[in-house]
Amino acid sequence: MHHKTIIEKISGVLEATDPTYDEKLTQMLDEASRIFVAGAGRSGLVARFFAMRLMHGGYDAYVVGEIVTPSIRKGDLFIVISGSGETETMIAFTKRAKEQGAKIALLSTKRSSTIGDMADFVCQIGTAEQYSKVVGMPMGTTFELSALIFLEATIAHIIHEKGIPEEEMRTRHANLE
Repeated sequence: MHHKTIIEKISGVLEATDPTYDEKLTQMLDEASRIFVAGAGRSGLVARFFAMRLMHGGYDAYVVGEIVTPSIRKGDLFIVISGSGETETMIAFTKRAKEQGAKIALLSTKRSSTIGDMADFVCQIGTAEQYSKVVGMPMGTTFELSALIFLEATIAHIIHEKGIPEEEMRTRHANLE
């Protein structure tokens, strides 16, 4: 029974999200030399999921904090996933990325925050009011699941717009599993 509540809540959040965000984010992805994604906790898991899909789609994507992640530089895109936009480690990463000349995109529950104020683009997932009274979805679950679905839909948009066949994506999928 709770799955219906969760699905309804996430559907409402995504319906309240600006429908042009996927196109704006896609443009930033296409203009970037390389893409770096980061998030803390469960938002970090969403970031990893998105980085994998970007790689499948042919982008040069990295997860911040992995031992093989190179240094960020001008021309790169840094995508932060942070519900609050106030996560200390993400603020530090964002400052450093900005100092290096990277573009910054933030996925968050609110437009204005410490990270949002540094970002070139803020993708506000839903409205602040939608997060104020959430029953049965504790500690950021609504944002994290909504961000995950938004980002997966963005990948679907990219695949459709660019005509990337699934067979091509499969050639990039890990084969040491």
